[in-house]
Formats: sequence, C-alpha cells, structure tokens
Amino acid sequence: MYNFKNDYSEGTHPNILNKLIETNLVQQLGYGEDEYAIQAKDILKNKINNPQATIHFLSGGTQTNLIVISFLLRPHEAVISAKTGHISANETGAIEATGHKVITVETADGKLNPVAIERALQEYALKPHVVKPRMVYISNSTEIGTIYLKKELEDLAACCLSHNLLLFLDGARLGHALMAQDNDLTLPDIAKLTDVFYIGGTKNGALLGEAVIFKDPHLAEDFDYVLKQRGAMLAKGRVLAIQFLELFKEDLYFELADHANKMAMKIAKTVKSKGFSFLTNSTTNQIFPILPKDMIAKLHENYLFFVWKEIDDDNAAIRLITSWATDEQYVDAFINDLKKL
Repeated sequence: MYNFKNDYSEGTHPNILNKLIETNLVQQLGYGEDEYAIQAKDILKNKINNPQATIHFLSGGTQTNLIVISFLLRPHEAVISAKTGHISANETGAIEATGHKVITVETADGKLNPVAIERALQEYALKPHVVKPRMVYISNSTEIGTIYLKKELEDLAACCLSHNLLLFLDGARLGHALMAQDNDLTLPDIAKLTDVFYIGGTKNGALLGEAVIFKDPHLAEDFDYVLKQRGAMLAKGRVLAIQFLELFKEDLYFELADHANKMAMKIAKTVKSKGFSFLTNSTTNQIFPILPKDMIAKLHENYLFFVWKEIDDDNAAIRLITSWATDEQYVDAFINDLKKL
C-alpha cells in the first residue's frame, strides 16, 4: 500500500538527520537561544528581505495557529476564515476554545477576497452586541490545493489595512504554493503583505516545526512569554532551529516542495487525459480528481487516500497528496493502474 493521504508520512530529509547527529554532543543554550537558531533566523530574515522581523520556531501548525491568534486578539475579537480553512475545519475548535470566534465564509476555491471580508464586517457590525472582527486568516496553499496570486494578496492586504484588520497567513504548505507552476508570489512579497505568517516545515521535509515570522517586532512583543505559558517553548530549541537551518541554507526547502508538486502534476496530467475533471484547479501537491466510485474502490486496494466529497450517486472527489519524499515509481504505478481502469 502506498500512502497518498498526507505529506508527512515519512520522517525527515537525511540532511536534517545528519545535521542532528553531527551536532548532537555540541553543548548549546536552551529555549531557542542556541547558535543554530541565530543562524537560521538570520538566513530567513535575508530570504524575506526584512532584517527587523521577529522569528520564533514552534513545533506544529495547529499549535502555531492557536498561539498566534489568541496572542494577537483581545477577548472580544474574532478571526475571519474561509469555511475550509484549517482553523475552522481541522483543529477541533482550538481557536474557539481560547474564547475567540471563527467567522467562516463560504468560498468556491478556498480563498478569501475583499468582497467576502466586507460581507463579514457588515454581518458583525452591531457593536457591542457581536464579536469584533480583527483578523483575517488565510492559507497558502489552501486546504483544497489552490494558491493566492500576488494581485489577490495585494488586494486582500489593502482591504485589511483599510479596516484595521490583521492579516495572518498559514504557511503549513507555503513551499508548495511558492513552487506552483502558476505562482507569482515570493517570500519577500508575503513578508511585506502580511502582518504575520509562518513557514511550514512539518509537511515539507522537517521532522516537525513551523517558523513564525512577525513583520513588525512591536506586534510580537511578549510573544515569548506566551510561548512559555502555552508550553510551546522547547528546552531543546536547537531541534527545531537545526531543521530550518538545513532547509534554507541552500534552498532545500524549495527543492523538496518542487518535487512534491511535480509528482502531483504528473498524476493530474493522466487524470485529465482520461477525461476526468477536478474539484479544484490545484497546481500544488494536493489534487482532487473526481472519479467513478467503482474506480475509487479498485484504487483503494493498493493506495491510501481520502474520499473528500460525494459528488453524486456514482462519483466522488478524492484527495491525493504527494510529499517531498514521494518516489516516482509509486506515482508511475498509480498512473498505470489508473490507465487500466
């Protein structure tokens, strides 16, 4: 059985394991004050072209979303998200458990736009009897594989600025968005247009870890206190820092994301050639082909994947995710089985 359910089935890239072994007995300061953290942060600041940025390393995406959002919002404030957004659909109510409402918006492509934001603001305009929208949460790539183009992010940033809203970008799969064939955004663009975002390592070659980046250091003031209070400050912070050091010192991060995307697009090409359609127009490592249910059942005999959405009595959309370590031989095997059905 080959697993297309997620992009973190494997452990980590060998470069990271080797670096962890190589540095294992080198004594370092704890709690993110190690030399590897300093080096990794310097590299990331250079990559985003913002030497003033504040950077922290956390262990996972849900933890990151929970801590960033609850840190930045006052008790009566809420966050706007696409209904498919991770904080709405996949985090067990983590944000709302902190006392902050998630205002969800229906979208066709998993992306928010100024019209959707304006609509949400109008819906929650009866102050002080309703929560106050204060943040916009987006994912890039989104949970359904789509990406934001530069103009879309610029428009969204301008809308947020005009309404005094913070813009937070979930980058759990940011590498895959940046390496998509139709992408025109860069890391410096994202760092400039958002107030805070994170670079996901867990889903792109790291054992674990996300790098949270605040554009304005004043916005991140006392964030370290909250990390400690929430149990998110690792004593052995070097474990996280070394991974981002290895992923970014020679752009391994982008190479791994590019490979994952190419494997997904190879499958997508075959799906299209057989005349099947897709739930979304994804150019990243997540694709959602709509296939006959009898075909899905046969593919399930050799491959693991999610049935994402029922389309009708005979067809359903499935989600296939390729990873940084997806071996092309398994992609070819899937393609050959698909062609036979």
